[in-house]
Amino acid sequence: MSNACCVVKKRKLMENKTVTCLAVCSDSGCLSGGGEAVRKALCEAISRKGIVDRVEVRSTGCFGFCEQGPIIIAKPDETFYVRAKPQDAEEIIERHVLNGQIVDRLLYRDPDSGTVTPTMQGMGFYGKQQRRILRRCGEIDPENMEHYLATDGYRAFEKALKTMTPEAVADEVERAGLRGRGGAGFPAGRKWRTARQSTGERKFVICNADEGDPGAFMNRSLLEGDPHSVLEGLILAGYAVGAQQGYVYIRSEYPRAVRKIEGAIRQAYEHGFLGKNICGAGFDFDVETRLGAGAFVCGEETALMQSIEGKRGNPIPRPPFPAEKGLWGCPTTINNVETLANVGPIILYGAEWLNSIGTETSKGTKTFALAGKVNNTGLIEVPLGISLREVIYEIGGGIQNGKAYKLVQIGGPSGGCVPAEHLDKPLDYESLRALGAMVGSGGLVVMDEDNCAVDVAHYFLSFIQAESCGKCPPCRLGTKQMLDILDRIREGEGSLQDLKTLENLAIVIRNGSLCGLGQTAPNPVLTTLRYFRAEYEAHVVEKRCPGRVCKPLITYSIQTDRCNGCTLCARACPAEAIIGSLKEPHAILIEKCLRCGACLDACNRGAVLVN
Repeated sequence: MSNACCVVKKRKLMENKTVTCLAVCSDSGCLSGGGEAVRKALCEAISRKGIVDRVEVRSTGCFGFCEQGPIIIAKPDETFYVRAKPQDAEEIIERHVLNGQIVDRLLYRDPDSGTVTPTMQGMGFYGKQQRRILRRCGEIDPENMEHYLATDGYRAFEKALKTMTPEAVADEVERAGLRGRGGAGFPAGRKWRTARQSTGERKFVICNADEGDPGAFMNRSLLEGDPHSVLEGLILAGYAVGAQQGYVYIRSEYPRAVRKIEGAIRQAYEHGFLGKNICGAGFDFDVETRLGAGAFVCGEETALMQSIEGKRGNPIPRPPFPAEKGLWGCPTTINNVETLANVGPIILYGAEWLNSIGTETSKGTKTFALAGKVNNTGLIEVPLGISLREVIYEIGGGIQNGKAYKLVQIGGPSGGCVPAEHLDKPLDYESLRALGAMVGSGGLVVMDEDNCAVDVAHYFLSFIQAESCGKCPPCRLGTKQMLDILDRIREGEGSLQDLKTLENLAIVIRNGSLCGLGQTAPNPVLTTLRYFRAEYEAHVVEKRCPGRVCKPLITYSIQTDRCNGCTLCARACPAEAIIGSLKEPHAILIEKCLRCGACLDACNRGAVLVN
């Protein structure tokens, strides 16, 4: 029996203020740092104290501040404990829960000012954020559907079924200005309208959860922390376009996310939000998962559909576009995880919920995985239009070890590199495109002065080249030729002509490739050539690597007036390339040196130099 229209009575489940709640991050990031052991230790301590009826230990999604995990938030006072360990559980229960005393040593301490902050409010990491899509992550148990219902879950779907036509739902999403959060930023409402107007006996909607960018974990965290929000958005998309079947295409490398979304689907069936004649409104809708094998190219729409059909995940030419002719030849709408998570609040609160923040053409917020050489790494959600400087220096806390900022790789492996001169540019679709980068799915990898622009371009292009499906020659052959040239440059065998060839190849690949993977593959090379050409020229003309990263172009030496002959470097050298007697200055035999850096790491006197 469906109880989908009887949700209101369930929305008082989370209002009990007499129970202390210890919300423990159970996202993959905190779990990798021992979060599950912390949760179990808290449960055991509560049991020993005999206060199980007074304290709830709640497994939640990601709080965002991954750098400080495992994280516990004690409610209702919102005390924010960082880097918790199982042995801290007894003290938290005894002092905080039973005696109302904050455990000061577990609070966040600003590394620069030394200021101790007991809650999220006041932390620089959260200062410029607006957690709207992530609002339930860290608040609810994602595996307990009643928690989702208690926080306005499925109210948007109820509203749509009771008071809105499918066309009105699509209109509201279009009026909100919601753009795709997984790639080029195509307007979601326009895509829905095309599918709605396309003819076909069957129509499909697909959630693209095939997040494969190096360093990206936004979609995974959202699926692990609030899977029903994504599912509700998928159901609303099905209602808007007239589909009866939805699929969640998710990579098998995300086992926790797979379990969470499959659990959400099962619960939605049990509560009557999926199935036949939902809520008596005559709307039929079913959802299944499809697991991908990890091919990066399957994030591209047509390759993804080929994979769902049981074929090799290769892109196919467009037009016709999926909204006209997609899965099994039927009109198909594909949106990524974050795009769908925006749909429910737009329908529930109206288009203004999204377009009240952001820029004129880039509405709402965007989640990013902030990684690399910043002090504060983690999952962030910021208004579109915020500057890169604010993200890196205020939210990210600046560059590690006081180093100078060099570039940020944004938009995934086929995104672009943005240098210091553009740190004040707004983080939105048009501004980044003008810089040669893109928002993409939301990867932000920060590099410092010790990184080499040529090496960075080589790393990301090698990923793209390895992930090319090989179907079209421009991508298959062109990226390999570009990679070969970069190899020569990194080995000191490049020429100025190679730089021109790289640019010419990039144009051919961009204009001639079949899908978005090949069309954007040259971006890392083009942007580093555009902003760091002097580094390329240093490699090919001066035969040196300014970042001292490319091994064939660097040499190690020992500064004799600093060397006290301790032999640490000689003992660490795997090639026996260091000579010298005990308590006498040592020297490196260049012809035997492997340039591995072991001597540099071993020396504690700063005597080893890198040139």
